[in-house]
Amino acid sequence: MPTIAIFYGMVIEMFWRDHPPPHYHVTYQQYRAVIAIETGELLHGKLPVGARRDLRAWTARHRQELLDNWHRASTGTPLWPVQGADEDD
Repeated sequence: MPTIAIFYGMVIEMFWRDHPPPHYHVTYQQYRAVIAIETGELLHGKLPVGARRDLRAWTARHRQELLDNWHRASTGTPLWPVQGADEDD
């Protein structure tokens, strides 16, 4: 599973040829979760409230890049890194 971003201790990954809806996986400390790209909402797992808020905002800022990577992953094409929230202006 390729890592596409790391920020604030969160590791963001996407599986190749994963099931819909478009989403990414996040690991943060002892937590694991799946986040919907379209809405930034938690689909599965658990995360602290602050991490969920940060991810929702990051997802909104990088939605198109995340969707592009989702489409790339669905065809087995290498994924591009996405700028982390700690690098956003």
